[in-house]
Amino acid sequence: MIAIIQTYGSMLVQALGKTLLLTLLSLSFAMIIGLIISLMNVGKNRFFNFFGTAYVDGVRGVPLIVLAYFIYFGVPTGVKMMGFQDFRLTALQAGTIALAMNCGAYMAEIIRAGIESIDKGQMEASRSLGLNYVKTMRLVILPQAFRVMIPSIINQFIITLKDTSILSVIGFPELTNMGKTIAGNTFKSLQTWAIVGIMYMIVIVALSKVAKRVERRVNLGRG
Repeated sequence: MIAIIQTYGSMLVQALGKTLLLTLLSLSFAMIIGLIISLMNVGKNRFFNFFGTAYVDGVRGVPLIVLAYFIYFGVPTGVKMMGFQDFRLTALQAGTIALAMNCGAYMAEIIRAGIESIDKGQMEASRSLGLNYVKTMRLVILPQAFRVMIPSIINQFIITLKDTSILSVIGFPELTNMGKTIAGNTFKSLQTWAIVGIMYMIVIVALSKVAKRVERRVNLGRG
């Protein structure tokens, strides 16, 4: 195990860095998607309600690995059939899109629940003071909702971090993919995967501790 760390340690650290980069990019875009879809779902427009619900149910009903294959292989093929022969997606681009779409569906439910946890009287009070719906959401409801959602968002970050391992199937050089390469080169699968598992565990345990601490502070602040 020590020999593997000495020889491949820097490569594993770089792969972990790419894993975290992919996670942060995906979660950032997922927040935008989730916010848009959640606002569709909490509004009173039936078309937006239908679209938001269809997105959440549809994306959550497709395995992430299938979504990754579709975006990495299927989308470029479809675009080329339309005449754009030079169109390509890198593994990072395809992986970010797939994870953002998948995470966005779950983030939409987190944000929706956060919005609905705020007393409806605050919306009515804000509207009676002359604020329109958009300003009420932006200035009154969402700031309070996001405070409630922080622990769930951190937990979703952890889930997304673990989901990056699935993207090794499209060749993105994240931690799991690097583990496959090292195990193939050294023929030491047990030691290699033990190291990879420990690296994941350290990051995920640290994030879990942060989530619990934030949750305690939020609960104290609400109490």
